[in-house]
Amino acid sequence: MGIVDFGNRASEYARSRNDVPNSLFDSLHLRNINFTGKKVVDLGCGTGALTRRLIFRKADAVGIDPSEKLLQEAAGISRDKYLEIPYKKGTAENTGLDGAEYDMATVLRAWHWFDREEALREITRILKPKGHLIVADTGFKTDQRLVEITFDFLKKEGAELKPAGSKAESSQRINGFPVEWFREWEEAGFGLKDLYALPYDVHFTNEEWLDRVASLSYLADLSKEEGDGLLQRLKEELEAHYGASASHEIAHFCTIAILQEGIR
Repeated sequence: MGIVDFGNRASEYARSRNDVPNSLFDSLHLRNINFTGKKVVDLGCGTGALTRRLIFRKADAVGIDPSEKLLQEAAGISRDKYLEIPYKKGTAENTGLDGAEYDMATVLRAWHWFDREEALREITRILKPKGHLIVADTGFKTDQRLVEITFDFLKKEGAELKPAGSKAESSQRINGFPVEWFREWEEAGFGLKDLYALPYDVHFTNEEWLDRVASLSYLADLSKEEGDGLLQRLKEELEAHYGASASHEIAHFCTIAILQEGIR
């Protein structure tokens, strides 16, 4: 599994990966997950989309990510919003945080990029006894005309479109999560308390959709020049189909696993 540097597209990532549905926190509250006053580490935080919402929910949160460029974007957004949020360079496998300090660890759109065995060992180290691990993933549904046009275009451009990270290595899924993850969580001592999915919609202009495409792992792996050229050609393709001022409502899903250390 290759490592993708999303920092190559940090600004597009910040603009297009901010779609954390409000229903996520409502659903967690209904399941007795309360963030007020809790120490939370947001692993693979990227540009801080989830970290900021944890702060809004009164958590004592810290964001961890290996990309300096993404962390710079996260810090800039926080300053613009007058938020004081600590972001630290690190990985899920080596956070650099003190042990047994955190009530929860959250992971949004990142578990498939981790060395999962090492990450689980590190999460166990930094969590307090009976601490929670919340793993969430989001994405757009592929059976929509705009997505189909985009994917057809990318394939013609030579893109190898496949699930991101370790998701490409699994042939079986449960609610979008590879089946192997559930066994790994259990073997590491994390019991599954709940698993569920939420639907939500995101509005895009053509330009906003181009930002979203730019944040895909395939685009992030290209050079800036190659990526910009591809996006310009996609822009022309979209305008040929929809016109320059089109808007789109794209159906998305959010899948959530709530786990707790030391329960079965």
